[in-house]
Amino acid sequence: MISMKETEVKILEINRQKIEQTLDALGAKKIFEGEVQTIFLDFKDSQIGKQEDLLRLRKTSKKTELTYKKVKHKKTVKIAEEYTVEVSDLEIMLKILESLELTTTGKMEKHRISYKLEKAQFDIDKYTGAFAFIPEFLEIEAEDIDQIYMYAELFGYNHRDCLPWSTEEIIQHYSKKAA
Repeated sequence: MISMKETEVKILEINRQKIEQTLDALGAKKIFEGEVQTIFLDFKDSQIGKQEDLLRLRKTSKKTELTYKKVKHKKTVKIAEEYTVEVSDLEIMLKILESLELTTTGKMEKHRISYKLEKAQFDIDKYTGAFAFIPEFLEIEAEDIDQIYMYAELFGYNHRDCLPWSTEEIIQHYSKKAA
């Protein structure tokens, strides 16, 4: 099991080519590129969502993980305690969770490209399927807000571009624009 403090922001409607060129110039290492399938779960009374926490089951070509994020702060940056465990079978884990009265609240697929540089991680996400209308965006995860802002500036963005949004908030934002 992995337990960690996660400090992250999202930057919307990015220039992926410029970001990848900057990451390459900085010596970042590409650590993943591929499809990601995510299933979000909650109790029938939305106990997890009401706290703005998250329970997800995620599958990539490399592994399947169950993650619980306990959101601690969400003003300028999202800070959460994140608990992750690798599981051997997505379908069996889903059946176990459903047996505990959890239900699927959402599903999504995306193409993700991930880079690592020192203690920071950069994920470039492009949703596919039902959420393909959402433009490509960048998630920066680092030790603190100053480091996040430093990297954002290197990519040509400022602190106002750095949003502490959840996946749900991104979907809501672009659903309103599409309506």
